Amino acid sequence: MSGPLEGIRVLDIATILAAPLAGTMMADFGAEVVKAELPGTGDGLRSFPPFKDGKSVWWKAANRNKKFITLDLRKPEGAELLLRMIPKFDVLLENFRTGTLARWGLDKETLWKANPNLIILRATAFGQTGPYANKPGFARIFEAMSGLAYITGDPDRSPMHNGYPIGDSIGGLFACNAVLMALLGRERGTIKGGEEIDLSMTEATFRLLDSQTIQYDQLNEEPQRTGNASHYSAPANVFRTSDDQFVSLSGSTQATFKGNARAVGRPEMLEDPKYTSNPKRFENRAELDVIFTEWFATHTQAEAIQKFEQEGGTLAPIYSISQIFNDPQFLAREAIVAVEDHDYGEVRLQNVVPKLTNTPGEVRHTARDLGADNAAIYGEYLDMSADDIAALQEKGIV
Repeated sequence: MSGPLEGIRVLDIATILAAPLAGTMMADFGAEVVKAELPGTGDGLRSFPPFKDGKSVWWKAANRNKKFITLDLRKPEGAELLLRMIPKFDVLLENFRTGTLARWGLDKETLWKANPNLIILRATAFGQTGPYANKPGFARIFEAMSGLAYITGDPDRSPMHNGYPIGDSIGGLFACNAVLMALLGRERGTIKGGEEIDLSMTEATFRLLDSQTIQYDQLNEEPQRTGNASHYSAPANVFRTSDDQFVSLSGSTQATFKGNARAVGRPEMLEDPKYTSNPKRFENRAELDVIFTEWFATHTQAEAIQKFEQEGGTLAPIYSISQIFNDPQFLAREAIVAVEDHDYGEVRLQNVVPKLTNTPGEVRHTARDLGADNAAIYGEYLDMSADDIAALQEKGIV
């Protein structure tokens, strides 16, 4: 079966994580995504640890399902090659600093002259306009200035970042969503010709923090760090079990609190006026934390999970990646899939998300070597011979 994006062609000239993630997600569902990299060095993510046999394993996962060419857009001949190829593509993904492509002779007017129907995604730290338009940025910049880092961490310690560059991932999801909206608009005729998407990565992360803006605007309150405790419900926290494992407890409704209270042997809490609604429980969250902390300290993680399942509580183990690999739910849904890699043989990666019944996506291969598809792509798209490509390589164009 074919993916729903079969027939869509994407040229990915972006780097590192965010905008390239949009290309990877589209490739997972059947789009032909061609990633163009700088000759010699390639995308910066190729140099990110961890490494195996001198190659980044992160790179192999992050850019799966793509085809790989080299192209130096900084050189006039490289820019000209892109303009010759761009009529073949539906989408261009880029994340250079504002104005960079224009300096290389690849402004949007020139791109649209070559392909009037081209959808151009521009992903930058702060967008194409405003006083910060020319500032560089990476995930931690987006997380810092969006307000996310400020509310992450313990109350008496400094703000914290996540253990993964989630700001890049958020931006990549927004980028993919924006491109798909533009493709749909073009197909339905609501977009006439091409479209330019101006994506601020900082605004993408900021957009997801729904409650903060209206809370500050209407209540003049600045949300603060609460550690692992929830800022809107109780009981909700991370607890240590007797075998030195961790569990996460949640549940804002009265129905879930019923299961949680019974699980720890305290059904009388259901009649206590302090706990009869989520707002009341939240007011008394410190008392609840003590009750649940004491109970978890005398039970193993497995015992706690079993008891909460029996009583209809809402508790989850906090998993490491090795535990995910062996969890029956992940296994049953094939959330991890084996894929052939030309260096390592079989590797395992996250499967495509979500699952589509009639047109499912597929992980076909890991990311390939620098310029692995030069001959195939330049031959198909520009009718170049091996000698033509060799001449361009000699000049450092590809």
